[in-house]
Amino acid sequence: MNIVYLNHYAGSPAHGMEYRPYYLAREWVRQGHRVCIVAASFSHVRQQQPELAGRPWRHETVDGIDYLWLAAPRYHGNGVGRVRNIFTFLYRLWRHEAALPFAPDAVIASSTYPLDIHPARRLARRHRAVLAWEVHDLWPLSPIELGGMSPRHPFIRLLQHAEDRACREAGVVVSMLPMARAHLEAHGMAAAKFHYVPNGIAADEWEPARQAPLPEAAGRIVARARAAGRSLIAYAGAHGIANALDSLLDAAALCRDEPVSFLLVGDGPEKARLEARAQALQLADLHFLPPVPKAAIPALLGEMDALYIGLQREPLFRFGISPNKLIDYMMAGRPILCAIEAGNDPVGEAGCGLTLPAEDPPALAAGIRRLLALDPAERARMGRAGRRHAETHHLYPALATRFLGALAAARAA
Repeated sequence: MNIVYLNHYAGSPAHGMEYRPYYLAREWVRQGHRVCIVAASFSHVRQQQPELAGRPWRHETVDGIDYLWLAAPRYHGNGVGRVRNIFTFLYRLWRHEAALPFAPDAVIASSTYPLDIHPARRLARRHRAVLAWEVHDLWPLSPIELGGMSPRHPFIRLLQHAEDRACREAGVVVSMLPMARAHLEAHGMAAAKFHYVPNGIAADEWEPARQAPLPEAAGRIVARARAAGRSLIAYAGAHGIANALDSLLDAAALCRDEPVSFLLVGDGPEKARLEARAQALQLADLHFLPPVPKAAIPALLGEMDALYIGLQREPLFRFGISPNKLIDYMMAGRPILCAIEAGNDPVGEAGCGLTLPAEDPPALAAGIRRLLALDPAERARMGRAGRRHAETHHLYPALATRFLGALAAARAA
């Protein structure tokens, strides 16, 4: 099967996030299919942007996957610059369709926002290909509920029109949100189109031979904490408002008399403010570190006694969650403190830690004390349960096969 995968933010191991399109495409290529990922030349989540040298598009091959990079302007934040980037990418999709290296049998629209359903629909119709829509987040509901935008805003109206069209006209709807079916049906999706394919993990990256050593700065903090008989709790990921890291700082303040140290590893728009707040709270045993290479994540997480993940308390999460970070935590085999209120409870389902109320520092502090008071053998059992759950439900070969099966069934229908 020839698959064109439209994902504005797609990356690769060489470029950085977003990784899901790469891992799915790599599995499809290994199974004998041909895949072209079409992505914008600039994405705020990518560490290394492709170089187009002033050209409107460029081809690249990564691990057997064809990439078509379409020129789009740089931006910062979520303002007009990002909207301009989005519409430039969409224009390039229409304008440079002939740059695709092959005619598709399946076209996947997968850019978080649903506006790429329009060029995807045109491309699928032209080649009599299956049209698939991959749902990352529910737009326009996300900017309405999280960003406070009015449903009457012209941009929101455009997004709503696109979501409705995707629900009606896509032959396959693949969602990373397990509880999204009812919402999508309310916007015109036939129930039989819905397929849940969560985020995944590449098991080969967790093999010892592929792993990088613990970064030196983290190693020093770990060594000092161990020498002082302290436990270690880490958060590794983006430092944004949605990640509820203020709750972790407040819980650390409540645990200042406990023998526990905290590491916050990563970067993001809230990091400088969080560092200043930690200093004001005099959290001497809470440490900020820069992002570590992807290959060093297993070594970092493996040194911890517990791992934290949190999200703001938002009604939007009623449709479920599937964070990549959580699957990394499970693969690390460490118990998880999950301060998230959502339509699903992955940590509870896996039995790999404690699920706690969102944005509730006293409850989080109590959860930290409770977890660290457990017998080490019980914490190890939780860690093994998380690893087993990740390997059973989130390995990319199985997820890619499930996704491909949905495409093949729609193509045969």
